[in-house]
Amino acid sequence: MNYFKKFKGQSMALPPSVSIKEILFAFVGGLIAISIIGFLTKNYNNLLVMGSFGASCVLLFGYANSPFSQPRNVILGHFISTFIGLLFLHLVSPQWWSMAFALATAIAVMIATKTVHPPAGSNPLIVFLLGANWDYLIFPSLFGSIVLVVVALFYNNLHKNRSYPQYW
Repeated sequence: MNYFKKFKGQSMALPPSVSIKEILFAFVGGLIAISIIGFLTKNYNNLLVMGSFGASCVLLFGYANSPFSQPRNVILGHFISTFIGLLFLHLVSPQWWSMAFALATAIAVMIATKTVHPPAGSNPLIVFLLGANWDYLIFPSLFGSIVLVVVALFYNNLHKNRSYPQYW
C-alpha cells in the first residue's frame, strides 16, 4: 500500500511565479530562434526544423541556467539521440520494439556522457516516425541545434541578470 501512497506527491510548494518581463523575454527568445530556423529552412532549401527544437527553446530561453540548457547538452544531446535513432532504424529494425530500444539507449547514453537534454529524447521517435535518412543527423539535428545555441548565446546575454552559458 505504501507504493500507491507515493502517487499523492510530496506536498511541496509550486515553483515561484515568474515575472511578466521574464515571460516576455523567453517569448521573444523562442520567437527569434525558431524564426531564424524557419527562415533558413525556407531560403536555403535545407530542413532545419525539428519538433524537439520547440522544447529546446523552452529550456534555452525560459530556463537558461539549467544544466539541460547548456550548449554541450543541447548540441550533443540532439546529435547523440538522433544518431542512435538512425542507427536503430537503419541497422537494427524499423519496428516498434527497435524504436523503444533506440529511445532507451539514447537516454542511457546522454546520462552516461553528461549530455542530457530532455527535448532530444524525442529525436529517436521523430527519426522513426519520419523514416529519416542519415543526412537528418546533420540537417536538421546538428546544424539546427547549433543555430539554437548561437541565438541563445547572443540573446540570453542581452539580459542584465543572465550569463549564458554556465559551462561548455
